[in-house]
Amino acid sequence: MPLIEQACNQRTRPLTAQVNSLGRWEIGGCDLAELADTYGTPLYVMDEVTIRAAARAYVEAARQHYPGPSEILYASKALCNMAINRLLHEEGLGTEVVSGGELVTALKAGIPAERIHFQGNNKSPEEIRLALEEGVGRFLIDNLDELGLLNAIALELGTRPQVILRVTPGIEAHTHEYIRTGHVDSKFGLDLPHQLDEGMRRIIATQNLQFVGLQAHIGSQIFDVQPFLDNVDVLLDLAQHIERTYGLRVEEFDVGGGLGIAYVDSDDPPAIGDAVAQIAQRVKAGCDERSLLLPKLMLEPGRSIVGTAGVTVYSVGTRKEIPGVRTYLAVDGGMPDNPRPITYGARYEADPVVLAENSETVTLAGKCCESGDILVPDVALPRMNSGERLVMWATGAYCYSMASNYNRLPRPAMVLVADGKPEVIAERETLADLVARDRLPPRLGGTR
Repeated sequence: MPLIEQACNQRTRPLTAQVNSLGRWEIGGCDLAELADTYGTPLYVMDEVTIRAAARAYVEAARQHYPGPSEILYASKALCNMAINRLLHEEGLGTEVVSGGELVTALKAGIPAERIHFQGNNKSPEEIRLALEEGVGRFLIDNLDELGLLNAIALELGTRPQVILRVTPGIEAHTHEYIRTGHVDSKFGLDLPHQLDEGMRRIIATQNLQFVGLQAHIGSQIFDVQPFLDNVDVLLDLAQHIERTYGLRVEEFDVGGGLGIAYVDSDDPPAIGDAVAQIAQRVKAGCDERSLLLPKLMLEPGRSIVGTAGVTVYSVGTRKEIPGVRTYLAVDGGMPDNPRPITYGARYEADPVVLAENSETVTLAGKCCESGDILVPDVALPRMNSGERLVMWATGAYCYSMASNYNRLPRPAMVLVADGKPEVIAERETLADLVARDRLPPRLGGTR
């Protein structure tokens, strides 16, 4: 399968998106109208070419611009699915998980446990035990409480886990407040300098936890490289402090993820390769200035690998025209399959699957019983009738992962497309699935 060499995070559409001879959008050689007929709507469609191209852009840029060892870790919270995890493992990426569910998904996909890093600010004892028993490669320690819990369970199991300390670097990234994580007032990470020093003292005192590195993640959907470079500087200063104070080397240097993607044509994120090059060069120069040996450089992209690779196909339903005010065009999905607009005010672009000349401006509304269930406000479209299909671009990240059953709507199916062949990688939920775990007590007419 040939890869198209383009900056995939800078496009709103998958690399293989094109209009075919029938005047219909296709992705990965698959006609979206035919996919909708076969698998129903709403339907998530993921383009394998775009995913692989983004992964390779990260891996190749790190190898080209960083003279030391490097590793790219897929932040699987962006789209946690067995097939996606496996595909990215084939491209040489490790996996970052933040829960027992994500951990099991990665393991079931065949990801070696030693290539998995376990992050999260409130890991439960059960999750920690599972990760230790499976031999997870790294624990990213988010707070002081976690150190004691991890050490106690590790001693019980007779293991010596390797740990990376996550710190709060105090860097403000210009993004939505809910996806900003590196500023001082954050639930994530060890505050500087006191909590970091206390964490180091506790690690040394255990004689069981193996300190290997530092991590800081400043946020998500970031369009400016400078905050990443500032993050590097903070981590390098800390690495120097740890080496001088505790005699321990920061062997692994994790600068997190958060590079943005283009959701609408006016978005202008840095290209993957350019961002990685600047980060790698800053680490190299910073180590030289501080007389530090080059650590293993790690990055944790998620959205920028899968975001623009995915689209969602909807069927048009009802229309409501309010003369002189607005026309609402409802689709058969909404906030349950894409909660980002109502949660973050996220913007998207949409097109009819069958191309036609735009003739009106409408607001695409979801079908949930919520006034805020609006997918795309004020979008120019041809006049569309009930049953016709729409495609919403750049829905590969945080849509499937955050999907819900609000209003008891089943979650959509997902297909992976390549070379004209679609493959189901997530089955559509059924109405029976929705009630499968409900229980009716006998006093209310149920059976024992």
